[in-house]
Amino acid sequence: MRPIIVGISGATGIAYGVRALSLLRDLGVETHLVISSGAKMTVHETGVTVAEVESLATHVHHHENLGATLSSGSFRTAGMMVMPCSMRSLAAIAHAAPYNLLTRAADVTLKERRRLVLLTREAPLNQAHLQNMLLATQMGAVIYPPVPALYSRPQSIEEMIDYTVMRVFDLFDIEAPVDLPRWAGMASLSTAAIARP
Repeated sequence: MRPIIVGISGATGIAYGVRALSLLRDLGVETHLVISSGAKMTVHETGVTVAEVESLATHVHHHENLGATLSSGSFRTAGMMVMPCSMRSLAAIAHAAPYNLLTRAADVTLKERRRLVLLTREAPLNQAHLQNMLLATQMGAVIYPPVPALYSRPQSIEEMIDYTVMRVFDLFDIEAPVDLPRWAGMASLSTAAIARP
C-alpha cells in the first residue's frame, strides 16, 4: 500500500501514535512521522524517548521543515493519522491555517481527498473545540476520540490502546495484527462468550 503519515501532536495520548508506528512497522507499511514540538515535551508519558519513537518510523520529518515531501500533494500517500491530535493542531487543520509540517501535511491530505483521522484529545470540550471538529469533518476528516470500548472487557491499558489503534487501522483497510474481540451482537453475549482467559 501507499505510505502512511503519522502525526504526533502535543496532547496526552502519545501512546496511540507510538503503538500505531510499531504495528505499521511490523506490517511492513512505510511510515512518515512528524512529531510536533509539543509532543516532544509530553513524550515522557510513554516511558520512551523521542529517538526511540522516531526509530519506529521509516522516515522522520522535522516539524519545522515545510519543504518536506509531505508538504506537497504530488507526494502520494494513503492518508494520515494524527495520534493524538491537540486542540491547537485541530484548530489549524479546521481553518486551513497550518503552522508546522504536521498541520501542513494534514491540510494536504484533506485537499487531496485522502483519509485523515484525528484522535482528538481533550475533555471537557468547549464550543470552539466542537466547532473545529465539525469544520474538519465537513472537509472530510474523521474525528476519532480515543474512547475505550468497554464491551471488549479490556484487561489493561495496552489492550485499550490496541483496540483504538485497530479501529483506526480499519479506516485505512489495514488489518491490525492484534487479537482483540470485535462486537458480535447482543446474541453473542453470554458468560462463555465474554469470558476472558
